[in-house]
Amino acid sequence: MPTTDRRLSILGVVWGIGLVASGWAPFDRTTWWMEIAPVLIAFPILIALHRRFIFTNVALLLIALHGFVLMLGGAYTYARVPIGFAVQDWLHLARNPYDRFGHLMQGFVPAIVLREILIRTGSIASRRLLTVTVLAYCLSVSALYELIEFGAAVALAQGADAFLGTQGDPWDTQWDMLMCLVGAILALLLLSRVHDRQIAGLRS
Repeated sequence: MPTTDRRLSILGVVWGIGLVASGWAPFDRTTWWMEIAPVLIAFPILIALHRRFIFTNVALLLIALHGFVLMLGGAYTYARVPIGFAVQDWLHLARNPYDRFGHLMQGFVPAIVLREILIRTGSIASRRLLTVTVLAYCLSVSALYELIEFGAAVALAQGADAFLGTQGDPWDTQWDMLMCLVGAILALLLLSRVHDRQIAGLRS
């Protein structure tokens, strides 16, 4: 495994390039700032923690990928991401599904990150309770994000439409939270074994 400093240096460079490309001429500058804000928050936290907590490769890779999902959504707004239109045409969907994918990632990535923190800090011994806690946490993150979107809608009025990305769906909030939960479940089902091996490798 590369040293933590090297991995974070690589992440900083590729995220920096992504932010420049994403922010060069975004569809809406205010929306861009709101969408990429988690990236600007996450990287300093990773830097601050890196000497005390070395994340596994799978967790750090997922964090990196999630950052690019946010940057792409910020550049175009989630309702206008080109690859979303391609998927919409391919699957004959009624709306651009990139927003749904973004909320899937909102559960997929935090599920692994929180799972790692809880396992390695010994916070929860029971694996069943670990699963319930991770899923509940991811749902709480999704609910908090929906409240942030609600606050943005109230504060910015029509200016928040691009940030909300509802595309006229009155059930968008419920769908967003469902996709987050589905993402968290998929992450636990697909990656738990690989994640456990990488955690064991760090301990050894």
